Amino acid sequence: MQVSLPALKAFESAARLGSFKAAAHELAISPTAVSHHINNLEQRLSIHLFSREARKVILTQAGKELAVATSLGFQTIETAISKIASSEKQINVATTSSFAALVLIPALQGFYCQYPEVEINVTSGESIVPDNFSIPIRLGDIDKQNKEDIVKTELFNLFANASAASKFNNAEQVTIYSTEWKNPDLPKLPLDAWLKLNKLENKKIDIKHYDQELFGIQQCLIEDAFVFCSSTLTQGYVKSGLLTELTTQPIDSQLCYYIPNKGGQLSRHNYMFIEWLEKLLGA
Repeated sequence: MQVSLPALKAFESAARLGSFKAAAHELAISPTAVSHHINNLEQRLSIHLFSREARKVILTQAGKELAVATSLGFQTIETAISKIASSEKQINVATTSSFAALVLIPALQGFYCQYPEVEINVTSGESIVPDNFSIPIRLGDIDKQNKEDIVKTELFNLFANASAASKFNNAEQVTIYSTEWKNPDLPKLPLDAWLKLNKLENKKIDIKHYDQELFGIQQCLIEDAFVFCSSTLTQGYVKSGLLTELTTQPIDSQLCYYIPNKGGQLSRHNYMFIEWLEKLLGA
């Protein structure tokens, strides 16, 4: 048998509060509407649920039985809604290992200071499996992305610890760490173009490659070497003084960080996270 959900809600509220007027106030409807809902429910069930008296209503035996059931049912629904609402406060982010380790995770404390009620769960890896419940922050080719989805375009330059940076111009030979992606669809780092831009084609350079920028940056930190990488991934180290950006001229690249279907991330907390991320990256 089908009965009206608003009628059941009106009945549950009136039964719990013992008053049509109190139920009307709780549900933000008129007492007449409450009475109408309950009358329709009684007609549908062919039974009286309340005994009407001058200033109050009293549940019949059938009304008491239905009141227990409706109270339990609406409590179950409310519990489920609360659970779903609390899970929405957890934001799942999937991104590259380098971006997670060098940019996102070190900055999360700042996010939590602004939004202490939200929890960020970060999954990192070079192969991001898309799903409907995570924000994917990907590295890709600028020309293959919707402009609206791009959160940061990548600018490249040479970085080193302070000791190595001061020796670059006078060094006869230097070691530069760069990156060769495992993913053949990613544009190559513009190292050759950077060398030409800075008139360094004739300088003796030993170029070594890793498959992630993270590894080149780590190696650079522990030896008198240089790393050719994006300003995005080094911004934290530069700010803290661990790395120095050389005075060489930086160069644009075909690489960008982007969030597929960024405009479709309609959750309020997802929107807050993306807004915070764009400010973090200076987008």
